[in-house]
Amino acid sequence: MSGSAVKRTEREAILDGMKTPPPAGYFVWDGKDEDDRPATPEELQAGIEAARRGRGRPAGSGTKEQVAIRLDRAVLASLRATGPGWQTRLSDAVGKLVKDGQL
Repeated sequence: MSGSAVKRTEREAILDGMKTPPPAGYFVWDGKDEDDRPATPEELQAGIEAARRGRGRPAGSGTKEQVAIRLDRAVLASLRATGPGWQTRLSDAVGKLVKDGQL
């Protein structure tokens, strides 16, 4: 039982020592390895905000609705060939046709 009393005393000594940090802080960066650099307050705040946002996909705009539509394979292939954003471009083109009264 005497061992547990010694451990508690050592723990208390460590905790007492941690109450007053050294003037230079607990960690001194040697300036060599960027991965060892302490985070700045701005970086810490950015990390907190990123964690607050949570995981997963970002929330949508709320102005669009997902639908199922059947298109010819050739039409779909040519749209996809235009690269990322083809669905938005298709939506814009259909919206212009509707606005102009052509559809």
